[in-house]
Amino acid sequence: MSAKKDNENNNTRQKARVSWRKIGIIALSIILLTVMGCSEDDPYDYNWSGDSTSYSDFSGSSSGNTSDDVSGSGSSGDLTTFSIAFDKSSLSESYVVDSEDDDYIENSTIAATIRIQFSTTGSATVEGDEYGIVSIEGNDVTVNNTTSKVIAYELSGTTTDGFFKLYSSKKQAIVLNGANITNPDGAAINNQSKKRTFVVLRDGTSNYLTDGTTYSDAIDGEDMKATFFSEGQLIFSGSGYLEVDGNCKAGIRSDDYVRVMPGANIYVDCSSGNGIRGNDAVIISGGVINVNITGTADKGISTDGYVQVDGGRTTIITSGTYEWDEDDNDYSACACIKADSVVNINGGELNLRSTGTGGKGIKCDKAMTINDGKIRIITVGSSYSKGSYSTSPKGIKADGDLTINGGHIQVRSGSSEGIESKGAIVINGGTVESYCSDDAINSKYDMTINGGYVYAHATSNDGLDANNNIYINGGVVIAEGSGAPECGLDAAEGYNIYINGGIVVALGGNVAETSSSSKQASVAVSVSSGSTVGLMSGTNAILSYKVPTGNATGLMISSPSLQSSGSYTFLTGCTTSGGDSFYPVTTGCTLSGGQQATLTAAYSVGSSMGGPGGGGMPGGGMPGGRW
Repeated sequence: MSAKKDNENNNTRQKARVSWRKIGIIALSIILLTVMGCSEDDPYDYNWSGDSTSYSDFSGSSSGNTSDDVSGSGSSGDLTTFSIAFDKSSLSESYVVDSEDDDYIENSTIAATIRIQFSTTGSATVEGDEYGIVSIEGNDVTVNNTTSKVIAYELSGTTTDGFFKLYSSKKQAIVLNGANITNPDGAAINNQSKKRTFVVLRDGTSNYLTDGTTYSDAIDGEDMKATFFSEGQLIFSGSGYLEVDGNCKAGIRSDDYVRVMPGANIYVDCSSGNGIRGNDAVIISGGVINVNITGTADKGISTDGYVQVDGGRTTIITSGTYEWDEDDNDYSACACIKADSVVNINGGELNLRSTGTGGKGIKCDKAMTINDGKIRIITVGSSYSKGSYSTSPKGIKADGDLTINGGHIQVRSGSSEGIESKGAIVINGGTVESYCSDDAINSKYDMTINGGYVYAHATSNDGLDANNNIYINGGVVIAEGSGAPECGLDAAEGYNIYINGGIVVALGGNVAETSSSSKQASVAVSVSSGSTVGLMSGTNAILSYKVPTGNATGLMISSPSLQSSGSYTFLTGCTTSGGDSFYPVTTGCTLSGGQQATLTAAYSVGSSMGGPGGGGMPGGGMPGGRW
């Protein structure tokens, strides 16, 4: 797949934006406050850490609001300060057996258990091998199950020079009961069976698997691709602990799929190769997973198929740099999660951090759907380009459509886009927060927000950027871009921004024009960096907004309370009391003090002066009836 530098966002379209310095809003006679001081790391002078003195304890529904209320977002307000670190503590999870699902070991009948104990002082020993299928040479243990029985192999003891290898035409279980296996010449566990294999981590035990830096034990015609390798499905269960050290290839790999059940606790540390790889899929039904990746362009979780997350807590940190990929004829970089097909996230917790050049949080080659769960992503690596090829860090990157129906997503990206789709983006619910240098949220095609809570802050580009239309039909949307010519909301040339519902606050160096076909009115005004502003309908406050420091001075506000041609009071330098806040926007509050101006709402606000339309009408002057 080519990753030729995509210039659509910045070069091929002409953005119809005009510096607010040229519009002459001085005629409003608004006396703006001076810039309020704050550090470069903190774009607002309130506490980003979620301190209760600065934020309400958001709780309740994360569906979109159709009223002037921002409560219930679920946000903790720590987007710029949250950190990601490994957490091996156990989770309290329910484990309910699905009688229709063959991946639950409880639905299988085990005919016999063979116990194998490794030794540091002599050869491994075996108990219960009534079928004579186990052969031992030192601590090299090989099983050739030619019977028709489903057998469990219980491994315990320690070896610094051994392995467990399995041949079988039947499904089986590998029970790790305090096993510590190091193979300096290859895989610690090599399962050549193509049938389903249950890996049971015995309750209360710690287990360790380590491979060698070379795989001289490999046999011609047989795969050996990981510290724990399997030709067939691997299903991890139990409540014990497993630590896998990968020095040559992957940590855990199946040529079929890998699934982790509730209760399992797995840590994978790979210096060369992917952490957990399932050729067909990786399914996280629960459990605790920690993956540390230091190799060049390696992935934490990788599959040629799909990734599905239903529960558990998964933490992945990658620190490797990029490389040239001969197969794809392009640059390849690390990713915490990489799927060649779709990604579906239905629950659980994902904590992802990538520090190397071009590193990504989640990347999939097809569609991505997020229905629920908590996702936190940090990418701090730089971008790299050579000629027409490049690699850039992204928090979330989907080559297909991206649909968000629920959950809580936080993305912080240092030098590139936070959330990007090469298809369309649809947000129906949940809380989505993105803070980055480039576009905070970007779609190649339409971007539609029907509900939920969206906070998008870009320090050097647009807040929300679509290469087609932008439709906001509901929810709470805060989109903050940088100084001119960037915008809070930006649609491509020849396309439009439609505001049909919800609370919308967009800030940028310019305000891109909204379509006159919008169904909800808006107002636009110039503001001063660092000031607190408010909008009132009569004596009732609609909302207040703390303007971040920077060069962005063009503000657009849309609310269900605004009626086209209606007059509203705009306050600058006001004081906000009470209410509920979602980042810099507060509703249900009381406003006092400040300088006043009168604004007139309209369906189309913004300006297309100075150039062709950039998400609105071409040419012309100030839309009528705006003030």
